[in-house]
Amino acid sequence: MKPLYITFVLFLSFFCSCSSADEDVELFEASKVEETTTVKVYSDIETEILNLINAYRSENNLSTLKVLNIISSEADTHTNFMITNGEVSHANFNIRAQNLITNAGAKFVSENVAYGYSTAQAVVNGWLNSTEHKKNIENPDTTHFGISTKSDEKGRNYFTHIFIKK
Repeated sequence: MKPLYITFVLFLSFFCSCSSADEDVELFEASKVEETTTVKVYSDIETEILNLINAYRSENNLSTLKVLNIISSEADTHTNFMITNGEVSHANFNIRAQNLITNAGAKFVSENVAYGYSTAQAVVNGWLNSTEHKKNIENPDTTHFGISTKSDEKGRNYFTHIFIKK
């Protein structure tokens, strides 16, 4: 029985982990919880990315998304993690997703990450030129998003953009 349980847990961990492809991760429904984080001050590049994504969605007959600081807070944590580790990844995506299910009432969560772009337009173009990133941007069910952009000590930008459905 124990080997079967371990095999199941390993399979589930592998199946549910976030790969380099930015897939939407369908998660079980949670009750709505109001945002309790403090107001984030968005940088110019973050604001421009959010505006570019909403303009793109509007031009493609998709609803615009609302910014939630709690999503940006999760994105900040991950951007800091990527800078500390010096690599772009979706490591611990399941923890960010669960935090947003529990604390923001998310029904599903998806994420785009990037590294090295120097402008908002460049990173958005990069995401739109990637099939999986573009799917996250164009998902008609998405209702809210958050962003984090920070630079490492060498001035290289890291980006975490998280989308949810409430």
